[in-house]
Amino acid sequence: MRIAYLHACEIPSVFANGVHVMRMCDAFADAGHDITLYAATGSTPAEDIHAYYGTRNRFPVRTFAAPRIPVLGLWIRAWRVRRAVRRSGPVDLLYGRDLYALLASAGLAPLVYETHLLRPGRDQRLMERLLFRLRGLRRVVTVTQALAQDYRRTVPRLRRPGGPEMVTASDCADLPPATGPTAALPGRPDALKVGYVGHLYPGRGIDVILALAASLPDADFHLVGGTDEDLAHWRSRSRPPNVHFHGHRPPAQLHPYYRAFDLVLAPYQRRVACAGGVGDIGRWVSPMKLFEYMSHGKAIIASDLPVLKEVLTDGVNCVLCPPDDVTAWTAAVKRLADDPGERASLGQMAERHLRREYTWRARVDRVLPHLDGATVRGSS
Repeated sequence: MRIAYLHACEIPSVFANGVHVMRMCDAFADAGHDITLYAATGSTPAEDIHAYYGTRNRFPVRTFAAPRIPVLGLWIRAWRVRRAVRRSGPVDLLYGRDLYALLASAGLAPLVYETHLLRPGRDQRLMERLLFRLRGLRRVVTVTQALAQDYRRTVPRLRRPGGPEMVTASDCADLPPATGPTAALPGRPDALKVGYVGHLYPGRGIDVILALAASLPDADFHLVGGTDEDLAHWRSRSRPPNVHFHGHRPPAQLHPYYRAFDLVLAPYQRRVACAGGVGDIGRWVSPMKLFEYMSHGKAIIASDLPVLKEVLTDGVNCVLCPPDDVTAWTAAVKRLADDPGERASLGQMAERHLRREYTWRARVDRVLPHLDGATVRGSS
């Protein structure tokens, strides 16, 4: 099947949405589909986009700059995308997160709309309502059950018979290579290595990690990720000497860091900022890094939040702690530091859970709609 993936944000970028989209396109290609990605022009330097993201398949990536005119610029870019899709030849499915390009391209093929949050802006909500009225919209994909519930509550069209089908499909991860290098981390060779991978926005629990490091001087804490601005903010603050900020690394270069960690942290707070450090996605967050922790078989300590418990079970594939209770987090780290067997058991269960339910390849089959009376899988 020929699929056009329409993405509103930059490729390449330092943001998680770019990783998600490239992983999905890679999985579509693995499934035998002819996939082309249409995205915004990226500002992050990368000579080879596929090498930057570490994809297995070299699917076409076409990028379009939007004129710097509010709203109008988005429509201009959307119509450029439509023209490019038409010129590429007939497509079987339009899939994506770009409201404007999906609306502009409606009529070229059936649509699947994926969303990761309730749209905060009035213009975006208007575009979404228009999209939901299209007869060609076959599915709406949400990343969490909580988000699906909120869409059904706020959008009557999604509750009515005959409306687009709703599907929940969490973020995922690929299984890592069986062998590979391990990062040479700074700090003490014999110290427990506690890892965090992700952005440093408000709500990601960086304050919790710094407080943990202060209360656990015998462990080293390694934080991988963050924009230059956020890194400057946290590095300017007083921090314990056992905290190491590694900055942003291309997604393809993260495996050695995961291998080096003894345990990993996901201290998401009740309010979580999205890309750019704005908004609040705490109720709906589906962190990709959590699934990457699972894929590497790492013992995870995570926040006890309802949305994370859609995936995590305390004492089975993780240890859960109240988001802002540093005493509880300290006790959890000490407990796992003293019990390598429990670390191994939690990591093994997390990895098995991911293999069973949360690979990108499995997600492709979950999100594709029924066309012509059959579920579309593989090439047609």
